Amino acid sequence: MAKMNETPSGMRTHIGVFGKVNAGKSSLINALTGQEVSIVSDSEGTTTDPVYRAMEFPPLGPCLFMDTPGLGDKTLLGEKRLQKTQQVAEKTDLALLLLSKDAIDEELALAAYFKEHHIPVLYIVSKCEELSDPESSLAYYRSKTAEHILPVSAKTGTGLDSLKAAIIEAAGCSDTPSITGDLAGPGDTVLLVMPQDRLAPKGRLILAQVMTIRELLDKHCVIISCSTEEIDAVLNQLKNPPNLIITDSQVFDKVFEKKPEASALTSFSILYAGAKGDVETFIEGAKSIATLKAGSRILVAESCTHAPLTEDIGREKIPALLRKKTGGDIEVEVYAGKDFPDDLTNYDLILQCGGCVANRREIMSRIEKARNAGVPITNYGICIAYLKQILDKITVRRY
Repeated sequence: MAKMNETPSGMRTHIGVFGKVNAGKSSLINALTGQEVSIVSDSEGTTTDPVYRAMEFPPLGPCLFMDTPGLGDKTLLGEKRLQKTQQVAEKTDLALLLLSKDAIDEELALAAYFKEHHIPVLYIVSKCEELSDPESSLAYYRSKTAEHILPVSAKTGTGLDSLKAAIIEAAGCSDTPSITGDLAGPGDTVLLVMPQDRLAPKGRLILAQVMTIRELLDKHCVIISCSTEEIDAVLNQLKNPPNLIITDSQVFDKVFEKKPEASALTSFSILYAGAKGDVETFIEGAKSIATLKAGSRILVAESCTHAPLTEDIGREKIPALLRKKTGGDIEVEVYAGKDFPDDLTNYDLILQCGGCVANRREIMSRIEKARNAGVPITNYGICIAYLKQILDKITVRRY
């Protein structure tokens, strides 16, 4: 569990390091971070699973370096390692691609994927101290990529400063997504309604609430928080109605009934629908609920992993509302954490959680997969607002 003073991984710039097995990816990350993040060995396939390292990378700020298993893996686990590498690619904000002549086709295919998805790529020749003819090698890679090539040596330190500068320049343009955007500004009063039921972690707040509070503090808003039972008491004590009310989606209808007409209302999950995903796509996905019927298949996609809880919002509460809507039983399949099915065509609807632990790139990748499969996708908050028939009455920020 992350410490309260650490930046959550979902708000960090994700920097993925890719290349063939034994290309020096782990050594490069260790050299860039100044720490032994990944195991280094001369044996092929040492990195069998992605390795993640969160760190501060001045002046870029909080980053997450991701070491991948590698391309061209000829071992029995090669296919699974390739799948892990592809999963990392789907949430990469900046790619460091280590080039090698015997895996150049795979590397160029990966580069094409990054370009198609507008992900910046830095092309690197690692272990440059081992090149017998550096100029000829660099010329070869320039002819293959039509890009600037950075020669780097983790062993001698050659090119590390140039690579760090290139990382800062390439990744610096990707701003951390705002949670509340223009819905709240300096001096605004924001009421947070946060029910503390059995789903709330004991002794602490959920990550989405913590991150929202921190952003509102940075914006110099006046923040008031309460549980559902205290809404009336809080509103009665305020001289003026709050500018914005942010609630947990599961009590949307209760808060909607009590909110002052002058107050805008949204939920944590809907805020994250915009900060991490695509609001318009999620709204269209929610409208497809009208076409669901008994026997429809629903994919519940949770970005985090947690032990199933009684009255879990994604696994129990929303499916119960959908069953009531359809008038019959529906099939629900849950994927948690980094898992997400390759074949989506058998589903009638995808329910994505708020994604507070995921980065925007990962959620957008899931949205793209849903579009390509022709399957509607929505998120928890927008789905609940639709089912409670208040989606057109709440504030949904268009990004």
